[in-house]
Amino acid sequence: MPWAVNPQLLAPFSAFPATEETSGANYGAVKKDEYGTNFAPSPPTPPTTAQSVQNKPDASQEKTPPEKNPVKVEVYDLRTFTHPTHTRIVLDCGQVREFTTLELHDPDRLAVDVLSAQLNPILHGRLIPVQTAYLTKIRIAQRTPTIVRLTAELDFRLVERTHVFSLFDPFRIVIDIYPKAGQAQKPIAAEPEEKPVTPPEPTKSGWTLARQLGLGVKTIVLDPGHGGSDPGCLGRSGLKEKEVVLDLALDLKQRLTAAGFEVALTRETDIFVPLENRTVIANQKKADLFISLHVNAHPNRHRSGVQTFYLNFSQEAVVNELAALENATSTRTISQMAETIRKIVRYSKVLESRELAEKIQANLVKCLRKVHADVQDLGVRGGPFWVLIGGEMPSVLIEVSHMSNAQEEARLKTKPYRSLLAQGIYEGILAYIKSLGKG
Repeated sequence: MPWAVNPQLLAPFSAFPATEETSGANYGAVKKDEYGTNFAPSPPTPPTTAQSVQNKPDASQEKTPPEKNPVKVEVYDLRTFTHPTHTRIVLDCGQVREFTTLELHDPDRLAVDVLSAQLNPILHGRLIPVQTAYLTKIRIAQRTPTIVRLTAELDFRLVERTHVFSLFDPFRIVIDIYPKAGQAQKPIAAEPEEKPVTPPEPTKSGWTLARQLGLGVKTIVLDPGHGGSDPGCLGRSGLKEKEVVLDLALDLKQRLTAAGFEVALTRETDIFVPLENRTVIANQKKADLFISLHVNAHPNRHRSGVQTFYLNFSQEAVVNELAALENATSTRTISQMAETIRKIVRYSKVLESRELAEKIQANLVKCLRKVHADVQDLGVRGGPFWVLIGGEMPSVLIEVSHMSNAQEEARLKTKPYRSLLAQGIYEGILAYIKSLGKG
């Protein structure tokens, strides 16, 4: 009599599904080879009574040595879900990748390193606060040129166990953190004291939709101009615009972060970012304000002062000349002119951008004149600057001084002058937010 074949033995692995909605508690534990490297777990194997099948090696579990020059894949998203019983963190990758897990102390944290990976620039510096007693925040960064590290800051005294595994189609790394009994929720904080409501102020042109709807500011994107192969304007002493504005942006970020805002930079190191990508970054960050920092230069070396711009068309020759200088690195072509004009009309947020520009300009001049009474106020103008095109939020470009002026170049080289610039812009941003009724 021929042997009968059990149909369950032929069932595909899809009959044993694993999804992000399941706990993953009974799904393959993390495996390590002799090098201590984590490999993505294999799906459960169907039971069988055939000894020859049991002893047959599973090709999916065969160890393969790491590639000598592995191709980096992109880590493109980070998500978190807090359930009543545990917190799940999901890291989305472009392809299957090896990963390692570390438990670190002083302070307590769980780290997952993704090998041969590159972090999407939008995720750089991402920090997610978590409202639980056992887990406080999650952050991600490019630890080395080929390793992306996710770090979960937690309290191991309150954690029962952690479980790190992977899922497929698409490939993602899942981290489950289970708290001890009674630690799943954070104690409810006392209700804040009542504060009187401050009504918004109209702009010079009336009530904008943002003010009618009572909208505020939470996220600010700072854009240090130029960078990398584009030094910006150069001073006679060798001072570079790209270095000045990056230092200024980092200082301003500290001040705004301390005030409770979420702040991101289009670049935090000396790298080149195309003009067209800068407002794309701001849009992806869902920024409420976009502020581009620059240093001016002019053929007339006696010209000095600070000036702030918002996106608009201009008939002024000086403004258009400056716009041509700042737009020099654009990769757009003449055939895209109509599309560009439509973007300026559609996205400029003229009224709110002009209001923001005026608040920053006034406070910047006021702050500088406390120490340097001769600082020139060059006012606020509209101009067709590429770096402002496409922004879905009020956007301004600030020319903080003139590199072509010997006196202002000398001042830009000093830390106290840069601190005055940062403080003036900071106070201008707060003044704008206060005008929204949110200060």
